Amino acid sequence: MPSWELFDKQTQEYRRSVFPPSVRARLAVEAGATQGWHRYIGEGGDLIGIDHFGASAPGPVLMREFGFTAANVCKRARALLETNNA
Repeated sequence: MPSWELFDKQTQEYRRSVFPPSVRARLAVEAGATQGWHRYIGEGGDLIGIDHFGASAPGPVLMREFGFTAANVCKRARALLETNNA
């Protein structure tokens, strides 16, 4: 989501078309703090993000270590689908 502020200004009908209430399997991937994402992913959602600072390494190493890989995103998404469809 490029802008929470712009999204929140949209009509409720539009926001529900993007985040249908019946869909609980929502995954947010934020290469930064996860603060604020809970209101969009809901109780059944999951977050991949970084809520601390101070790590130092080349970018690709940090992204891998903090779970920002296609394999990890797919794994977390599958787990959400399995949990929310159980």
